[in-house]
Amino acid sequence: MFPWLRYGERVHKPGPAPRRRSPAWTRDEIILVAAQVVSNRWHELREGDPEARELSDLLRSLDIHPPEARTGDFRSPGSVSRKSSDIATAYSGYAGVPTRGGALTREVVREFERDPRGMAKLAREVDGQATAGGELPGAGGVPDPDLGVPAAEGGARERVHLSRERDSRIRNAKVASVLKRGGKIVCEVCGFDFGAVYGSRGDGYIEVHHRIPLHVSGPTETSLEDLALLCSNCHRMIHRDQPWLTVEQLASTVAERRALS
Repeated sequence: MFPWLRYGERVHKPGPAPRRRSPAWTRDEIILVAAQVVSNRWHELREGDPEARELSDLLRSLDIHPPEARTGDFRSPGSVSRKSSDIATAYSGYAGVPTRGGALTREVVREFERDPRGMAKLAREVDGQATAGGELPGAGGVPDPDLGVPAAEGGARERVHLSRERDSRIRNAKVASVLKRGGKIVCEVCGFDFGAVYGSRGDGYIEVHHRIPLHVSGPTETSLEDLALLCSNCHRMIHRDQPWLTVEQLASTVAERRALS
């Protein structure tokens, strides 16, 4: 039936593709989960707990791991719960058999036990840096520009975890100020216009970037001059790697690339 198959030759059928594993947990990610476990009196977080869902949303929003490395359950509430179990069972006061959480997890737990206040402060700083990408809510409409700018921003406030406080009104004030001067709502780096490309769905949309990140400035009075209008791509490129580029540096790069094309 198969003349190309010699008698006695073994046929090697391709087996199932190996299951991709989520990227290994980094120290900063473990610190964020450990801080919540400590707040939970060294008890694990259940998958359905609001804290697990919030941590999942935060961890998924970070740029630590590239999209191509992420699996379907990447930092899901279930995976957060499993990591919290690793942390809780690595605690010296745990009487049962610890899970196999890894050396880095055990190291972070020991640090929380030795210096709980210092590590809690570090967790707040990690959270502040993690949420200080500079993007403000991209509301579609532009309200009245007289919204009390400069606005106080960047102070740490406590929710389930700590993050840098942002005043969402200033985003709309920035957009309104550009329109009032007769400008267009386009990216300051590449000139991309959401309305021109996407029609009414994109009208008025833009992302607003803090020229000096809030985790660097700390609590500050943000004025409109401190903000830049960026498209999603340019905003992501600025924050892709440390040290972050300035708006002017990225604009220069884009201009150079266009000149070569």
